Amino acid sequence: MQAVNLQSKLAGFSEFWSPKIVGEVNDSYVKLVKFTGEFVWHHHEREDEMFLVLQGQMRMRFRDREVMVGPGEFIIVPRGVEHMPVAETETHVMLFEPKSTLNTGNVVNERTVANLERL
Repeated sequence: MQAVNLQSKLAGFSEFWSPKIVGEVNDSYVKLVKFTGEFVWHHHEREDEMFLVLQGQMRMRFRDREVMVGPGEFIIVPRGVEHMPVAETETHVMLFEPKSTLNTGNVVNERTVANLERL
């Protein structure tokens, strides 16, 4: 057991939309990811996702509305709900999600990260 320094972990990578594993809690991963621009519309059939904004600001788009999420705030996207994260400027996010969660959910494209890197 040891403390994890989030700033140090975030300094360890520069690519966007590529989550990195920084911890495990039961059957879930704790991940860090950097956002900029738009992601892809997608949903997760079996997994809920939690997005905790550490730095910057993100907009979580849903088909019927948008929710702004700032530093120190989080949003939980329930399974089955189509969504698209958007960040106008570089935004750092911590994710809490089951180990089975594919970052692009039901969509497989160039942003899909099947083999997650551990930091």
